[in-house]
Amino acid sequence: MSATASRPTRPGRATAPRAGRFARPLLIAFLLAAAVDLAGLLAGLDTVHLVAKPLLMPLLAGYAAVRGGPRLLVAALLFGWGGDVFLLADNDLAFLLGMGSFAVGHVCYLTLFGRDRAPAALATGVAYVLVLAVFLVLIWSDLPAELGVPVAGYSLLLTAMAWRAGVLGRYAAAGGALFLLSDALIATGIAEWPRLPAPDVWVMLTYIAAQLLLALGALGAARAVRPQGA
Repeated sequence: MSATASRPTRPGRATAPRAGRFARPLLIAFLLAAAVDLAGLLAGLDTVHLVAKPLLMPLLAGYAAVRGGPRLLVAALLFGWGGDVFLLADNDLAFLLGMGSFAVGHVCYLTLFGRDRAPAALATGVAYVLVLAVFLVLIWSDLPAELGVPVAGYSLLLTAMAWRAGVLGRYAAAGGALFLLSDALIATGIAEWPRLPAPDVWVMLTYIAAQLLLALGALGAARAVRPQGA
C-alpha cells in the first residue's frame, strides 16, 4: 500500500461527490414544483398553490447546498421561503413579515455579491435609481398609508440587490432584474392598479425565474473561483 493510499480521506472530499448525486433530482423536483404551482394558479386551484409554493425555495436551497454553493446563497433562498410562507396569508401583518423575511434575504445576497470586488456598472445603477424613483412617485398615493414607508425602504434594498447582482454575471443580473419586476407587480396589485390577466401567474413566474437565475449565477461564480481539485 502506498503512502498516498494509506492517507486518511478528508470527510469533505468523500461526502461532496456523494451529496452531488442529489443535485439533479433536487433541481428537477424544483422545476416540477414550479410547473405545478403555475398550473394551479392558471386553473384557479388555490389548494395546489398552497401546497406547491412552500416547496419551491427549500428544493432550490437544497440544490444550491449539494452543489457546494455559498452559505449566504442558501440563507437567502431560505429567507425567501419564509417570505413565501408569510405571503400565503392575506393580511397586512403577514405582508410586512413576508417583506421583512425577503429583506433579510436581500441582505444575504448583497453580502454575497460584496465578496466580489468587481465594480458594478454605474450606468445600470443610475438606470435602476431612476426607475425606482419614478415608480415610487407614481404609486405612492395609491399605497395604503401604513405600507408606504416599508414598501419604499424594501424597494430601495431590492434595487440595490438587483444592481449589485450584475457582478456575478448575466444570469445573476437577469435574476435581480426579474426579482425587481416581480415585486413591482405585487406593489401594483396592492395599489389596485390595472393588472395583466392572471396576475398571480406573472408574479410567481418572474419570482421563480429570478431566484433560479440568482442561484445559478452565484453557483457559477463560486465554481469559477474554486481552486482546481477542491
